[in-house]
Amino acid sequence: MSDANVRIPEEAKDRLAAIAAAEGLSLRAYLARLAETMLTPAERAERAETARAALKAWNGYAPTGSEEDDLDSELDRRLAQVTAR
Repeated sequence: MSDANVRIPEEAKDRLAAIAAAEGLSLRAYLARLAETMLTPAERAERAETARAALKAWNGYAPTGSEEDDLDSELDRRLAQVTAR
């Protein structure tokens, strides 16, 4: 496996290194683990579609695009309330 160099602000590197150290990992190991566990936008969309299909098969739940937008707005509103505290 070859290594890659990534240029980021020093503050970001220091923060990531502190997080890694708190978990008993090197920065290299922490970033490798992070890359393995994060989902790409395409992977998230695929999982969302799988979840929608499972819900529809299980109980018939199949919101329209407009209903999904309304639910997303409601979730955003509730998250904003919680983070404002």
